[in-house]
Amino acid sequence: MSKVAIIGAGQGGTSLLEIFHKDPLVQIIGISDIDKNAPGIRLARKLRIPVTKDYKRLLKSKEADLVVDVTGNPLIEEALQAARRPGMSIIGGHSAKFMWQLIDERIRSKEKIEKHLLEYQSLYRLYVKEVELAIAKERTRIAYDIHDGLVQTLAGLNYHIEYCIDQIEKDPKSAAGAIQKTQKLLKEAIAEAREVVFNLRPIYLDRSGLYIALSKYMKTYQKQYKIKTHLKTSGSESVILPEAKVFIFRIILEALANVQKHAEATEVTVKVITKKGVLTAAIIDNGAGFKAKKNKKDKQTSFGLEAISERARLLGGEATIKSHLGLGTTVSIEIPLPEAAV
Repeated sequence: MSKVAIIGAGQGGTSLLEIFHKDPLVQIIGISDIDKNAPGIRLARKLRIPVTKDYKRLLKSKEADLVVDVTGNPLIEEALQAARRPGMSIIGGHSAKFMWQLIDERIRSKEKIEKHLLEYQSLYRLYVKEVELAIAKERTRIAYDIHDGLVQTLAGLNYHIEYCIDQIEKDPKSAAGAIQKTQKLLKEAIAEAREVVFNLRPIYLDRSGLYIALSKYMKTYQKQYKIKTHLKTSGSESVILPEAKVFIFRIILEALANVQKHAEATEVTVKVITKKGVLTAAIIDNGAGFKAKKNKKDKQTSFGLEAISERARLLGGEATIKSHLGLGTTVSIEIPLPEAAV
C-alpha cells in the first residue's frame, strides 16, 4: 500500500484527497496547509485524515512513500528536495499541477456523467409513465370508437334483420325495403370495421410512407363522409423517424375524425411541412367552429383533442387548437426532427 502525504489543501489538494481516499491501495498519512479553513483541511477532518500547519512534520514521520506538493511554493519545493530519502518519491511544481488538474477534471466529468444519468433516468421514468398513460388513453379511445360506432351499427343491423325475418311472410314489400336498409347498414359496419383496423396499424404507412398513406386515407375519407379533402405536403419525409410517422399519422386521423363527428364541415385541408429540423402540420376545416360544438359532457370530443396533444408531447413537440364560431377550426402540431435531419 502506498502512503501519501499532501502539501497544500487548496483546490489541488482537495482534488487529490477526493480521489486518493477512495483508493484501497493508497493511505493518506496527512495533509498540511497554513490555512486551517482551506477546503482540503475541512475535507480531511471529515475523512479523519491527520492535518497539520507544518508540512515538515509529515516529512519527519518518515512514513510517506510519496509526497505531492501542490502549493507551487519554490521554498517548499527546495525543502522537499533536501529532505528526499531513499524510497520516497516527490512530485511538485508543474508535474503536481498537471496531476491534480487531471484528477480534478476526472472528478468533474464523473459528477457530470452522474448528473446526466440521473436526469436521463428521471426523463425515462417520465417517458415510460407518459407512454403507459397514452396507451391507456388509446385503448379508451378505441373502445369509444367501437362502442359508439361499430357496436351501435351492428346492434341496429341485428334489429333490422329480425324485422326482415318477421316481415318476409307478413308484408314482402315492406321486407324488401327493410332488406335494402339492412344492406346499407351492413356496408356502414364494414366501413367502420375497416377504419378501426386501419387506425390500429395503418398498412399504407408501412408500405408507401406517410404522404402516400395520408393521400389514400383522405380519398377514402372524402368518399365515405362526403367532406372534400385537400392534402398539401412540402419537404422530404425521409427525415422523419419511422416511429414518429405513426404518431403523426394518428394525430392527423384523430383531427379528421373530430372534423367528421363534430365540425359540420364540408371541406378540410391537411398541410404537412418538413423544414429546418422541424415538422409542422395543420388540419384546417370550414366547419361551425369548436366553440359552437364545445360540450363538457362530450367525452369523445375532449378526449380526441387530449389524444392529439398527448401524442405531440411524446414526440417532444406541441399541439395548438384554434377555433372561431362560424369560421372553422385549425389543429396545428410542431414536432422537432432528429439533429441529423437539420
